[in-house]
Amino acid sequence: MIPLMHAQNIAADGGDQTFSYLSSQYFQEIYFKFAPSAGTSAGLHQYDSQLENYSAAGVAQQVAALEAFEKKLEALDPSSLDAEPAADYQILLNNVRGQLLQLQVIRPWQKNPDIYSSGVTNSIFVIMERPYAPLDVRLQAVVARERQIPQALQYARQNLTNAPLIYTQIAIEQIDDDISFFQHDVPTAFAAANNPANKAGFADFLSSNAAVIAALQSYAQWMKTDLLPRSHGDFRWGADTFSKALQYNEMVDIPLPQLLKIAYADLHKNQAEFARVAREIDPSKTPQQELAQLATMHPAPDQLLQAFHDRFNSEIDFIRSHHIITLPSDVQPVLEETPPFMRATTQASMDPPGPFETNSNKAYFNVTLPEANWSPKQTSEYMAAFNIGTIVSTSVHEAYPGHYVQFLWQSQFPSTIRKVLGANTNIEGWAHYCEQMMLDQGYGQPGAGASDQRQALLIRLGQLQDALLRDARFVVSIRMHTGVGGYLTVPQAEQFFVQQGYQSQPIAEVETKRGSSDALYLYYTLGKLEIMKLRADVQKQQGAAFNLQKFHDDFMRQGFAPIKIIRQAMLHNNSPVL
Repeated sequence: MIPLMHAQNIAADGGDQTFSYLSSQYFQEIYFKFAPSAGTSAGLHQYDSQLENYSAAGVAQQVAALEAFEKKLEALDPSSLDAEPAADYQILLNNVRGQLLQLQVIRPWQKNPDIYSSGVTNSIFVIMERPYAPLDVRLQAVVARERQIPQALQYARQNLTNAPLIYTQIAIEQIDDDISFFQHDVPTAFAAANNPANKAGFADFLSSNAAVIAALQSYAQWMKTDLLPRSHGDFRWGADTFSKALQYNEMVDIPLPQLLKIAYADLHKNQAEFARVAREIDPSKTPQQELAQLATMHPAPDQLLQAFHDRFNSEIDFIRSHHIITLPSDVQPVLEETPPFMRATTQASMDPPGPFETNSNKAYFNVTLPEANWSPKQTSEYMAAFNIGTIVSTSVHEAYPGHYVQFLWQSQFPSTIRKVLGANTNIEGWAHYCEQMMLDQGYGQPGAGASDQRQALLIRLGQLQDALLRDARFVVSIRMHTGVGGYLTVPQAEQFFVQQGYQSQPIAEVETKRGSSDALYLYYTLGKLEIMKLRADVQKQQGAAFNLQKFHDDFMRQGFAPIKIIRQAMLHNNSPVL
């Protein structure tokens, strides 16, 4: 069962107690009920044998449940709640409204074929990934889910009536990896369950797994021959939907034209700093020439995982010696290749155990390696994103003190709401903020372990290149989806990533694909800027008493809440987030 909310200082009319009951009901009867794979990821293994109901009727049931729950929340007077539950009330109500916006307006279940093929693949991966239970027990859950997958892919055929071309292309691009996952990865992971004591169970698995492979192969063929020729839908969200999603997901209500100005201002600031650092490295070269040279300074693909691992100890030592943030554990994350169904749209990611997982505490740092069948030119262009500088910023972002350290604080988050319903301006904003903050505090800089001044400048150049990538996402997300500032087509968005974001063409293509569905991926820079303003405002308020480690620790204790909520808790006012 999901634990009840902490309801301290219960109000006289029982408002806090009522909200505690309602929020627990939400997770048990709605949130994980309609997303059982998320339940498995969270460590709630009563959901392991269930699969998402991908039917139109299932979507209608979810919408009805969310609308009924929204009315229950609206009937509760938030003024009857103490400060912390009142903040959680805002987060929960926004989450309900954000899900309704997804299902009723954005409607990916009618537009995006990849949510089916990658979704069912992920449903098995989350069982396979962690040894939270004996192999035979997890294999039973795999069989139970696999038996439901062929029907899910039939629902996809019925539901997909308005697919945009780019969504279908992404799904087709990833489907072979999905099929390979079931052909090779899953049988290998459960090979030890093929023993005399489990003969019948393994036979059931071979049968269910073969059916999934056949269903995915059929789905791939259907997408290529049927769906692709009629994929004429529009992936763009529009300004109204975009603004509502930003309000519900991130509690940001800044008008889009103002947001776009903020995006361009940060882009131009980072471009100017990039040029300054490049001149300091070699005054005879242009920033573009320095960038081209930096792109060649990367490890061999088969050494990439080790290159990241080599950063961990130096980051940990620096964090402790410079009092950056409290590290609640000495356990390091495990490096591995990115799962196949995620490779088309991500280069690196952190996958920690869920907040309720008690039997497996490993967190995985996923890195996407070049494909074996790529040409040397493709591989070289792709590996440019893992140069000497961006390896540092990526490691800081994903591990220390970014995502992994935030995960290590998870047990101290004040409520289930703040453990499960994360704002990306907090999660990704924190990790992106750390990239600049660590260098500003001296990490990788002269006198802090850098072998020479040139290497220190190259590390800073890599951090700025990553910052420009996120700035480009900020601009592209608004312009590609809303038309504010002028609509960007897919080719124009790719060109923007190359020319303004200083990225290689393969990375530009991946980033544009991602932005077509992850429309709010402006949250990296947006969150970073919110955190930087929060830090400046706290420092102004506290004066000489300000302490960076205390600020970071206090920020962590607020959980994954939107920055607006954290500002209220740390500043005790409602001043603007930007």
